[in-house]
Amino acid sequence: MEKLWGGRFQGKSEAWIDEFGASIFFDAKLAKQDIAGSLAHVAMLGKCGIISADEAAQIMAGLEVLAGKLAAGELEFSVVNEDIHLNIEKLLHEEIGPVAGKLHTARSRNDQVATDMHLYLKEAVTEIIASLAHLRTVLVTKAEDHVETIMPGYTHLQHAQPISFAHHLLAYYGMFSRDLERLTESVKRIDISPLGCAALAGTTFPIDRAYSAEQLGFSAMYDNSLDGVSDRDFIIEFLSNSALLMTHLSRFCEELILWTSHEFQFVELIDAFATGSSIMPQKKNPDMAELIRGKTGRVYGNLFGLLTVLKGLPLAYNKDLQEDKEGMFDTVHTVKTSLDIFAGMIETMKVNTSVMEQATQKDFSNATELADYLAKKGVPFREAHEIVGKLVLACTQKGIYLQDVALADYQAIQPVIEQDIYDALASYTAVAKRNSYGGTGFDQIRAMIEKAKKNTIN
Repeated sequence: MEKLWGGRFQGKSEAWIDEFGASIFFDAKLAKQDIAGSLAHVAMLGKCGIISADEAAQIMAGLEVLAGKLAAGELEFSVVNEDIHLNIEKLLHEEIGPVAGKLHTARSRNDQVATDMHLYLKEAVTEIIASLAHLRTVLVTKAEDHVETIMPGYTHLQHAQPISFAHHLLAYYGMFSRDLERLTESVKRIDISPLGCAALAGTTFPIDRAYSAEQLGFSAMYDNSLDGVSDRDFIIEFLSNSALLMTHLSRFCEELILWTSHEFQFVELIDAFATGSSIMPQKKNPDMAELIRGKTGRVYGNLFGLLTVLKGLPLAYNKDLQEDKEGMFDTVHTVKTSLDIFAGMIETMKVNTSVMEQATQKDFSNATELADYLAKKGVPFREAHEIVGKLVLACTQKGIYLQDVALADYQAIQPVIEQDIYDALASYTAVAKRNSYGGTGFDQIRAMIEKAKKNTIN
């Protein structure tokens, strides 16, 4: 079969070389966008009188037929035609005859593929934003149910201070909110039309780029044709934003994995998000959380892969840029699926509130409360810190906790200590009193939730 670009060539390549150079195996995902871009382009060609109105009508009718067949799963693509663009053009030729050849007037595959990817990613990011917005809503709803659920707060994975479970959830709400802002902000750099930039230098035909951009719903156009066909910043930015989003998901998944273990038992995932063992009947493994944690690595890889492809490329188009698509497609699928699964895990998980609170009873996470208590009684904080540190050591050696120390023993160490020390050491009190802005105090948490509710209304 003759190549559509084969006029310059005498020899024929071998099939295995064709397969190596072809992208139809993966860029078939752009078929819908490719047809949409072609419809806008031919409408512009007809409007500008570059082709006749009758020719434009024939081509558009043929493209609409192909769009219908695509939706019905009836289009078949061939590796001989290399990519989605030549496949669509070949199919159009079979549908309407030689007039199909006029579709490519004033256009190159370089601006065509760039247009396809802008269209694809604009839609994909919009869908990811919706999934991320849903996850934020799930977190706020879960937090509202657990304002007064007490759990250990950690630093270095060691008990640090007791906190509200809602406070912990809302920390991730903050991370995902920044992710949402970044993705939303990136849309304006995706929503730019390269159509009409042609191969690299524009075209001699009197095209109307603004018209085709408007037909495709783009809000802006590339000002420079070289930039328009070679720019992949918008994909890099998406991959970068996705890598950071997956980092946040992975961190939370790590905690879910810990929390579902026998040692923690803070939460339990419903069966839909867990699997069993082929040999150990008792096992309930948090596989979905582990998979999200693992898939974070492939999203990182997609980012670094495209950065490496781009780092040495001269302007404008190079065949290397064929490697810009698979990582983008994979990241879109991975991020969207991970968000939806993660939201389902959080929404349906059982929180073992009593286990969480009990974990703050037999530890020294209230040591800071004692230091603060002494400081409020006039003891310099550094002196209070040393007193409490020595007291924790003594309690550890005796196998008791701060709330087990007798009042007389406290007063022997520091006479300013009174009976109210035991209330100050209680986990609930420790959390409730931390009402500095952004703190874990219940009033602060409720204020955070109300603010979050306003921000999560779409």
